[in-house]
Amino acid sequence: MNPYLLLGKYSFGMGDRFGHQGRAQLRACELALELGAEFTPVWNKSNREHSFIGTEPSSLRAEADAAVSALGWKGAYHVDADHIRLETVDRFIAPSDFFTIDVADSIGKPARAEDGKAFADRHPELAGQVAISGIDLPLQISRAEVERVANKFLLAVQDAGTIYRHIAASKGAANFITEVSMDETDSPQTPPELLIILAALADEQIPLQTIAPKFTGRFNKGVDYVGDIRQFEQEFNDDLAVIAFAIQKYGLPPSLKLSVHSGSDKFSIYEPMRKALKKTGAGVHIKTAGTTWLEELIGLAEAGGDGLEIAKEIYAYAIERVDEFCAPYASVIDIDKSQLPSASEVNGWSSAQFTGALRHDQKNPAFNPSFRQLLHVSFKVAAKKGDRYLNALRKHEAIIARNVTENLFERHMKPLWLGA
Repeated sequence: MNPYLLLGKYSFGMGDRFGHQGRAQLRACELALELGAEFTPVWNKSNREHSFIGTEPSSLRAEADAAVSALGWKGAYHVDADHIRLETVDRFIAPSDFFTIDVADSIGKPARAEDGKAFADRHPELAGQVAISGIDLPLQISRAEVERVANKFLLAVQDAGTIYRHIAASKGAANFITEVSMDETDSPQTPPELLIILAALADEQIPLQTIAPKFTGRFNKGVDYVGDIRQFEQEFNDDLAVIAFAIQKYGLPPSLKLSVHSGSDKFSIYEPMRKALKKTGAGVHIKTAGTTWLEELIGLAEAGGDGLEIAKEIYAYAIERVDEFCAPYASVIDIDKSQLPSASEVNGWSSAQFTGALRHDQKNPAFNPSFRQLLHVSFKVAAKKGDRYLNALRKHEAIIARNVTENLFERHMKPLWLGA
């Protein structure tokens, strides 16, 4: 028996904040499979999102199971307790079989001084020249650098170990997938830092299957990547090489792969990612969570009538409280307030004007990334509407489902694995 639940080579993290689009999301995986791309769907939802919306983790399991049953999906699928910590994990243990352990808050907080020294003593192979296949020049890492990086990341790694063992004690190590997330921090991890982190995670005996580092550039919510694409491509390729090396060197699971927490819609990096995956044969896990909530809004607006009315009301409420809604997401949004239309202007829009501003079509001159980002972080407004919003989702299910499926398949899956 495998000592851990095995994650497929290519996996796709899909968020669904209101729990109504599971079938539409899974349909995108079906369409990809028809073209030869096998994605393992992973439904994910964070503790914060459950709290805002008033749902329980068990509801995500119910949604995933219902979608799989309705479509007759024969492949694997998983339910991700997204960005959990020790104080939030317990409510997720029973319904989840994938745990994204978020230790970003512990990065930079020093471990005990003796721990950093002991780590460097255990790993003399990390000091000096480290030749890694796929990286042109050997990594140059001094003993002092090993200790510096260890001091920066060891507490986070130890926290990950504590959380992993807590889950394993309750659920059994063979019954879940472990991801460690370090992306929600200020500075990207370099290849030497990633190597040292992986050695430390191996020391903790975590059967890690995905790791989410922070990359250079901006991964803002719901809009394209902002940064030097060539630099991202270099980092992505280097990280793939480091992971392949660490698997062999430290006995980490052969299924270990990069996880890219995209914040949704990072279209411009899909081509370099696709090339790297094809060249190396590596797998990847990608999360594109909030896109589905925006596709619900697009579908409602496209439906017209009461659907468009609700979409306009949500924007009107959000624009009045723009600072309040944006504050928790300040590090992952860039909104130009001068580009935000007034509520009265939007109230006079047609369905086509609303969807043109919101749908992520960069060729459409009506597309407004500031409008899109504000609505991305305003899902709490829909939650406040309760049954009125949920009933509208049911009423306009066909239009919404078409948008959800088309978005995931045409804008994400096809470019990422099959080419544009």
